[in-house]
Amino acid sequence: MPGWLGRASPPPLLLLLLLGLPGLLPARPPGGGGRPRYEPTWGSLDARPLPAWFDEAKFGVFIHWGMFSVPSFGSEWFWWYWQKEKREPYVKFMEANYPPGFSYEDFGPLFRAEFFDPHQWADILKASGAKYVVLTSKHHEGFTLWGSKYSWNWNAVDVGPKRDLVAELATSVRNRTDLHFGLYHSLFEWFNPLFLEDAANAFMTRKFPTSKSLPELYEIVTEYQPEIIWSDGNGNAPDTYWNSTGFLAWLYNDSPVRDTVVTNDRWGVGSICTHGGFYTCSDRYNPGHLLPHKWENCMTIDSKSWGYRRNAQLGDYLTIEDLVKQLVETVSCGGNLLMNIGPTHDGRIAVVFEERLRQMGAWLKVNGEAIYGTKPWRAQNDTFTPGVWYTCSPKEGKVNAIFLDWPVSGTLVLGEPRAKLGETQVKLVGYEELLKWIALGEKGIIVALPQLTPKQLPCQWGWTLQLTAIG
Repeated sequence: MPGWLGRASPPPLLLLLLLGLPGLLPARPPGGGGRPRYEPTWGSLDARPLPAWFDEAKFGVFIHWGMFSVPSFGSEWFWWYWQKEKREPYVKFMEANYPPGFSYEDFGPLFRAEFFDPHQWADILKASGAKYVVLTSKHHEGFTLWGSKYSWNWNAVDVGPKRDLVAELATSVRNRTDLHFGLYHSLFEWFNPLFLEDAANAFMTRKFPTSKSLPELYEIVTEYQPEIIWSDGNGNAPDTYWNSTGFLAWLYNDSPVRDTVVTNDRWGVGSICTHGGFYTCSDRYNPGHLLPHKWENCMTIDSKSWGYRRNAQLGDYLTIEDLVKQLVETVSCGGNLLMNIGPTHDGRIAVVFEERLRQMGAWLKVNGEAIYGTKPWRAQNDTFTPGVWYTCSPKEGKVNAIFLDWPVSGTLVLGEPRAKLGETQVKLVGYEELLKWIALGEKGIIVALPQLTPKQLPCQWGWTLQLTAIG
């Protein structure tokens, strides 16, 4: 049974106040050199420049892993759909496969993670070409993947694996890769009685954030020093209930990751797509046009779920062609792609996820210079040929035209570039010789692609033309 169901009494009021108000926490001394101090207001916090590494990274991997990985049926929202909404497929699944009276907490001992090898996970993540990873430290079910002091008997050290899964993965990622390590954290918990009490009081009381959610956030930052805090699950409560601005002011001013940490926009009702570090706006957000603010497209390889599903069909998984398209569209429009996998309850990254990750890495090994560290160009996609997306490498003076379909004609028409005779050069990334081209007046060119056999192609799922001296 989760500790918050069995706890005799809440922590002392003084402790709650201390945990709920970051200004009362011991402050680290400023770093000198006129380091700006941020106030606990959105106006001040939103003015913080986003650390440069995040925009340069472009591609990360999301990992949804938790107690929901045990039933691994339907969705990571299994508990809610079964117990709250009582959706028929979930109710029937439980009736057919588990004894009467079986509770969600009874899944705890079954979440053993016996095959979890953090070194193997880190090696797969490295092979994917991703530059950061975000692990669900706690989803809406309240189960923490670390031994939280604030989630007694409902965490991975006390129940199930009896291991600190966050610490193990963080250590392996940092020792074996150059990826930035980040943590997802759900603010609310579906069935936590303290949260339900606050909700019943129209969030005029704050028992849950001061005794559970905020202490956990301080705990994961000080203990694991994640460079991404990916917040989620506002529970229809405002950011003032969560004291989000107070926490973020501490994070940006005094935390051990204050110089490098990035945050998202899910900090309470009204904050999404408006306040925070980078914007997510919605799940699977892919606007198809340039945005004035840094954003991220968080999406899933399994099109129907974030958590692992044993009942998934092959057609539910996005193909590598789908995923490359998502990456190219997203980066062209100034976003980052956060691509999700759902490991199994026993700690495996299913082979279909591993294959997609390694395929993406193989594609990026060839085309990464058109993705990493790039900037949006004046045009995001081509006006003449569909499926052509542009990025820009300003330092190298190159425009990258990524085309997703190899034309049968052997020629590619680009409507956007303004070529200069005798100056413009066109190169197919992964192919040595320069390509021939002719101008279509002041704007637009026709490029003659090399005649290559399938095995001679630099890659299989999308190709990059690099253009220099382009207007």
